[in-house]
Amino acid sequence: MRILNDDGKLSGMLIIHVHVHVKPECIDAFREASVENAGHSIREPGIAQFDLLQQNDDPTRFLLLEVYRDQAANDAHKETAHYAKWRDTVAPMMAEPRRRTSGRVSVEMATYWPPPSTRMRGSNSR
Repeated sequence: MRILNDDGKLSGMLIIHVHVHVKPECIDAFREASVENAGHSIREPGIAQFDLLQQNDDPTRFLLLEVYRDQAANDAHKETAHYAKWRDTVAPMMAEPRRRTSGRVSVEMATYWPPPSTRMRGSNSR
């Protein structure tokens, strides 16, 4: 994924991983609230990707994978009604505070996106 910044230069998107550990009795409720939030979030113009992943070997652990076009899009997301509803709904479900890590795709690597395995191919191309 890549975009141009205000100067017309290639700029990497902001990628955020939110690590969540929920109480065992809250797994289904957390998943339901998070799927609803993700459904609204992906419709925001500044969000390129918004995924919910559940860990295979520990179903109480989730990862929210959020890709924003820029920091302003992340800031705008946190002001939405659906984010506030999600945040307040899931807060008592947490087994521990959620952790957030963030980074950007390097401009050098962004020139290789998307990877060849995901590029569209014509049925007759060789």
